[in-house]
Amino acid sequence: MAYPIHRPRRLRRTAALRDMVRETTLAPSDFIYPLFVVEGRDVRRPIGSMPGVFNLSLEHTVAEARRAQALGVKAVLLFGIPDFKDAHGTQAYATEGIVQKAVRELKSALPDLLVIVDVCLCEYTDHGHCGLIEAGHVANDATLPLLARMAVTCAQAGADIIAPSDMMDGRVAAIRSALDAARFTDVPVMSYAAKYASAFYGPFREAAQSTPQFGDRRGYQMDPGNTREALKEVDLDLEEGADLVIVKPALAYLDIIRQVRDRVDVPVVAYNVSAEYSMVKAAAQNGWVDGDRMTLEILTSMKRAGSDLIITYHALEASQLLGA
Repeated sequence: MAYPIHRPRRLRRTAALRDMVRETTLAPSDFIYPLFVVEGRDVRRPIGSMPGVFNLSLEHTVAEARRAQALGVKAVLLFGIPDFKDAHGTQAYATEGIVQKAVRELKSALPDLLVIVDVCLCEYTDHGHCGLIEAGHVANDATLPLLARMAVTCAQAGADIIAPSDMMDGRVAAIRSALDAARFTDVPVMSYAAKYASAFYGPFREAAQSTPQFGDRRGYQMDPGNTREALKEVDLDLEEGADLVIVKPALAYLDIIRQVRDRVDVPVVAYNVSAEYSMVKAAAQNGWVDGDRMTLEILTSMKRAGSDLIITYHALEASQLLGA
């Protein structure tokens, strides 16, 4: 028998040994930090369902991004929440829209920070859906030009990466074509390629004020039971010009992350979504779990599953823990 010659515990005996042989490691540079930007001055409004996350006016957005960069986080993901919403989401692609202003402020103050913009209409429409409504349904093809316009105005403001999250068919091709036509050929597209219609998005909808006013998003986001469809969506987005692909959510879809990683040669991004974050926070606040250890364990699982980068609301605290 192998025992006692083989004793795997030998390499677990001390912290130094465990660190030396660790297969999967985390670093602040793995994280992308989401920020929710709102109009106004001196706004730092807590999100009730996401302890430690805030709606931020421009100056606080810059300050929060500065803290992230100081901890080694190299990228932020912006969501804009305008004061005015309408059926066409016009503030999404307005030159002076809140997210476009935030991009300019961030690139002026922190030129080395990577600024990624979430491109979708849900935060900007009065009905809360990700596209235009025609005859009571989200109209795929009519939405594409508006997403493309938003991508171009964000690139004009200085965005480093465009991240379409709407799940309209053909939106990567439409955005890539529009960026190229506007001479932003070097701006990458980080596509939410496999985005599931998930119960894990609940707290985000409070943060982004984007709850649908009727129906739900299962007509355009993916069914949680489907794997082959996720791989097809990834393939299609890469064919249309995506440079990076996102799997969202992450924790309940680690198998999808692994299969996507095994299939493609581009960077794979896991989105550690709002409820995944909030569940840890709620359990820790009740004293049921060690929140710090659980946070790092969950993020490690996403990296171990195959993600190269992780979008996470834990970015600041995880970076602090890693540096401790």
